[in-house]
Amino acid sequence: MNLAILHYAAPPVVGGVEQTIYHHARNLADAGHAVRVIAGTGEPFDPRVQMTVVPEFGSRHADVLAVKWQLDRGEVTPCFTALRDRLVSLLSNALADADALIAHNVFTLHKNLALTAALGELLRPDRSAKPVRSGILAWHHDLAWDDPSYKGDMHSGYPWDLLRMPWPGVQHVTVSAAQQARLAVLYGIPPEHITVIPPGIDPAQFWGWSDTMRRLVTELRLLEADMLLLLPARLTRRKNIEMALHILAALRYLTGQDVRLVVTGPPGPHNPANAAYLQRLLDLRRELGLGDAAHLLYELDVTPDDTTMANLYQLADALLFPSTQEGFGIPILEASLARLPVFCADIPPLRETGASSAHYFDPHGDPAAIAAHIAQVLEQDAAHRLRRRVLSSHVWRRIVEERVIPLLRPDRGSGNGKSEQGLTLQ
Repeated sequence: MNLAILHYAAPPVVGGVEQTIYHHARNLADAGHAVRVIAGTGEPFDPRVQMTVVPEFGSRHADVLAVKWQLDRGEVTPCFTALRDRLVSLLSNALADADALIAHNVFTLHKNLALTAALGELLRPDRSAKPVRSGILAWHHDLAWDDPSYKGDMHSGYPWDLLRMPWPGVQHVTVSAAQQARLAVLYGIPPEHITVIPPGIDPAQFWGWSDTMRRLVTELRLLEADMLLLLPARLTRRKNIEMALHILAALRYLTGQDVRLVVTGPPGPHNPANAAYLQRLLDLRRELGLGDAAHLLYELDVTPDDTTMANLYQLADALLFPSTQEGFGIPILEASLARLPVFCADIPPLRETGASSAHYFDPHGDPAAIAAHIAQVLEQDAAHRLRRRVLSSHVWRRIVEERVIPLLRPDRGSGNGKSEQGLTLQ
């Protein structure tokens, strides 16, 4: 699908809308779509994304500012009409062969009303040639008619009324339920005719993931997990990894969630019996039905470097450290820097390291009881709950794949609750 994204500005301009455009464009390209960003200012930010810069589409172009000064005084002059007609031609060329359009703020903000009016001309119901073949998404971040600071700039009639009416054939998106309610009142349509799609985050960018971490997250689908436990240890008997597997199985049964465990190290190099221990762990994993939940990075031929280890700590929900013998317990120190809850064996060296701030258990105890304690601690942790909600609902890739792309399908209706005959664009 050929997708166009329209706004006054694009990256590297700093702003919430520009950040949304950046992530939408990149993730749409990841999904195999041809993407072009059309803006008044901006620079290429991804070789897969075409950047079309038309200065008159911006909010700071001299002609746009001159017309805005007149419009803010309530004057619709020949200068406005001339600029609008010029933008009709420029916009038509920019949208050539576009299957779908995502337009940010153009439908409800007055930073370039000539651009809004030009788009209105191109989308008129009686126009035979349509600039966009499939779907049009109006992405509303700001509502000029609903903002007290813009009250003096708004006037009754054309073109200001374009900013407070639902256009035919257009699907409406807001970034929050609160914004949805405000737009529904402004448009006079049911809230359910407006889709809410919030902004997101990119964990890989935010945390500076290494290439190895990106590979692990992709191959193991770590972002799809409901809970991720980290066990940074070699595959040796004293690390008591079989206890971690039993705890994992109990947690998955108790919560009904997709709980995962990542064990970072290879078999210990100094004891030939470690090969037999590895086989025991593999057999136990199979017996417990944890083939897709207990990840031994050794099987992927991955030994994490320092950056990847830091990334794993950042992504994990808790440290699980069931060792029966330790000299000190460095992972507890590392987990503390990542603000991870620590669940570890109740042995003197780990008591010394974790003091009163870790959660201790008998390394030979009941896995179900240990699992219940882990679940209870994490459920009562507000920061953990918020973090989980963000990772499950606010990752840019999932937002684009699960919520944006479905709206762009040709079989989607306009969703605005108005007939085409109910709108007059001038």
